[in-house]
Amino acid sequence: MVSANVAIDGQWSQVETQYQRRFDLIPNLVESVKGVMQQEQAIFTALADARTRYSGATSVDGKVSAAGEVETALGRLLAVVENYPTLKSADTVQTLMSQLEGTENRVSVERKRFNDAVQSYTLLTKRFPSSVIAGMFGFGERQYFQSVEGSENAPAVKF
Repeated sequence: MVSANVAIDGQWSQVETQYQRRFDLIPNLVESVKGVMQQEQAIFTALADARTRYSGATSVDGKVSAAGEVETALGRLLAVVENYPTLKSADTVQTLMSQLEGTENRVSVERKRFNDAVQSYTLLTKRFPSSVIAGMFGFGERQYFQSVEGSENAPAVKF
């Protein structure tokens, strides 16, 4: 159980590594498109605020919530970029978009691995006889990573 619990913490570190990569790319993408998209200031503000909340979060649940806010704002930004032909064809923006897409794929893989580790741990702590030992030594339930409510809907872009 100790190994399974530590594996979850290690896997969460992998998720955070990919989040950090994402957070390092976001300011570059924002700066690349900011001049052309002055009217999209709300998206830039939402991204910056969510990024700040993530770095200030002290628990996994707090970080998951802040990461969801980043994803929502990032989805809006990417949808806007897709609708600006000038931006879409700019090499800098294209390169950053490709890097961001790769990072999003990595985040997705690491989240799945995290949830797989939580599932293995949960099964271990709920099956008899290990459930008795888990209860005696305080091995409690760990939370799965879940997407934010509304993330199944594509962001709407209106000009």
